[in-house]
Amino acid sequence: MKSFTRALALTGAGVLTLAACGTAPDEGGSGSSDAGGAGSDYKACMVSDAGGWDDKSFNESSHDGLLAAEKNLGIEKAEAESSSDSDFAPNINNMVTEGCDLIVTVGFLLAPATGAAGEANQDTDFAIVDSTAQDADGSPITLDNVKPIEFNTAEAAFLAGYLAAGMSETGKVATYGGMNIPTVTIFMDGYADGVAYYNETKDADVQVLGWNKDTQEGSIVGTFDDQSKGKAVSDEFYNAGADIIMPVAGPVGAGTLASAKEGEDRSVIWVDADGYETNASDEDAQSVIMTSVMKEMGTAVEDVISVSADGEFDATPYVGTLENGGVGLAPFHDFEDDVPEELSTELDTLKQDIIDGTVTVESKASPKEA
Repeated sequence: MKSFTRALALTGAGVLTLAACGTAPDEGGSGSSDAGGAGSDYKACMVSDAGGWDDKSFNESSHDGLLAAEKNLGIEKAEAESSSDSDFAPNINNMVTEGCDLIVTVGFLLAPATGAAGEANQDTDFAIVDSTAQDADGSPITLDNVKPIEFNTAEAAFLAGYLAAGMSETGKVATYGGMNIPTVTIFMDGYADGVAYYNETKDADVQVLGWNKDTQEGSIVGTFDDQSKGKAVSDEFYNAGADIIMPVAGPVGAGTLASAKEGEDRSVIWVDADGYETNASDEDAQSVIMTSVMKEMGTAVEDVISVSADGEFDATPYVGTLENGGVGLAPFHDFEDDVPEELSTELDTLKQDIIDGTVTVESKASPKEA
């Protein structure tokens, strides 16, 4: 499977486009030093969710895209790191005051504040990672100056669920979320369905602890910050017999890594970024990360900045999928020799079946493609 996992990890770099879904970017895109014609006259800005830039997850990955744009395009940047929900609106307004040409907000929870700022500042372009803009009541709204950057992570999580079911020695796997919001539950839906598909095709009975897709209820710790809650719920799962856990809770997932390191034959499937790479300073943590369900947020952010800097901002939503490389599985790293070749081949086939529509992956939280 070595080729399958590497291919998934690499596809995002060359095929994402932010102007429309499913087509490749123009030549001279995000990796080109002259992609942003405006150069230093253009200013891109970013506002984080409460997890901060070093969350080893979606804030950090999105921030990497901003830093890459600054380096590769020669633009100016400004950023505001939120420590709580109350910081969202003031931080966005501060970026408007800074004279930013484009303001990228990171995360579903910033949707109402992004919608309000977009409506109030028609001459400023916005992009929001993992959501559309919303009104004050939380209802999605469409604005000509706000571009949604979304990801159908249910597809990649489906592969992760199938992998977990095939690798489980106990017949029990688990998942939990930070909050019951669409950008969290989409992972959990796909994961549960991947396990169910494995059971159906293999006549197996692997159980999923922590999430019921039908009822949309399960283990939600209520935070993206308190790692002790991730540790506690993971201890419960491992003690109940689960041997693979997928935390969908940003920095709270560090608690799952801590729990996994305390026992034998425990492993973790990370989300958003390649957890093996983001935890490079902790070899013990790396040793328990089987793979990661990745969203190529850094590439997406850099590309939308590049397009905007060229004066071609387009509010058409971008939706990352398996087909366009916007989502995928990270390499198996330390687990490469542990994954049976037969399971690797099945994952390769399953990925293509999802792309072709032979296998349908559905979640109420899946974004709609333009």
